[in-house]
Amino acid sequence: MMEEVKSAVRFPAEWEPHEATWLAWPHYENDWPGKFAAIPWVYAEIIRHLSKHEAVELIVNDAQSERRVKTILDKANALNDRVRFHRWPTNRVWTRDSGCSFVLTADRLAGVTWRFNAWAKYPNWKQDVKIGRLMAEAAGADQVEPTFRDTRVVLEGGSIDSNGRGTLLTTEECLLSKIQQRNPRMKRGDYEQVFAEYLGITRVIWLASGIAGDDTHGHVDDITRFVSSKAIVTMIESNQKDANYKPLRENLGRLQRASNNAGKKFEIIELPMPGPVFFDGRRLPASYANFYIANGIVLVPVFNDRNDRTALDTLARLFPDREAVGIYSGDLIWGFGALHCMTQQQPA
Repeated sequence: MMEEVKSAVRFPAEWEPHEATWLAWPHYENDWPGKFAAIPWVYAEIIRHLSKHEAVELIVNDAQSERRVKTILDKANALNDRVRFHRWPTNRVWTRDSGCSFVLTADRLAGVTWRFNAWAKYPNWKQDVKIGRLMAEAAGADQVEPTFRDTRVVLEGGSIDSNGRGTLLTTEECLLSKIQQRNPRMKRGDYEQVFAEYLGITRVIWLASGIAGDDTHGHVDDITRFVSSKAIVTMIESNQKDANYKPLRENLGRLQRASNNAGKKFEIIELPMPGPVFFDGRRLPASYANFYIANGIVLVPVFNDRNDRTALDTLARLFPDREAVGIYSGDLIWGFGALHCMTQQQPA
């Protein structure tokens, strides 16, 4: 099975057809101290929209949790037969990072189960580390555990983005920094070898760093995303005094110099950052780049900001076959994650 995955594997783009979206229901109140009461209703709104277009595989802690969740979903007009429940205990709900990365082989679905260690920062991960394997089993997918020198590779799904044609986006800040260091023995070339072997990646675009307030230390899904095999959306900051101005300009320059496997330049679409979002004295990683592409819909985080409309209009133009739906994320982002962080697609 491992040899089949190595020889013929493809990491699909997010806009390719989905079998389902995976989510885990929020329950850890310390992720949103003082704001938790609003969060289940944000999830219910997301599930209401998603389940119109595809199955939602919803992870809950136990039978009692499932009953409570069904009550909330029913009130929000989001409970239907496309929502399927899985009773698996979790520490937290960032399924993009704790779940597996689904890939396609010649004739099979495979779940690449990275090792999860809570962003090399938090102690509560012992339940979440099991989620990738459970997802792969439930999906009927082959399980693949990436290793480097006989050690499992630590990686989160939010740190990478694929165009489905062999090119991948990531950041040096997340994968190569000694801060929140995931894999101390791995260097740039080692990551590229792992991406080639387990994801079928032939070209990696290394951006410099993420945005201010990012608890993950540089996840790419807060700054830059593929929107087609040939086009990339990237966040920019117009205020020269803002902490994000120089890092995002550096990333833009790298993207403008990058090319695909055929040596051709990508179309680069610039998207303005929302105004800074603070809560309890801390800047939060509010960004429109944390959108999620599903069958027939693009869910876009919005913040009651003047640039919300620009983000929605831009993504609606880039995905004319999908409805662009804004999800208010001013409360959600207090958990240091938004729509892309909480979702994980299972390709058809």
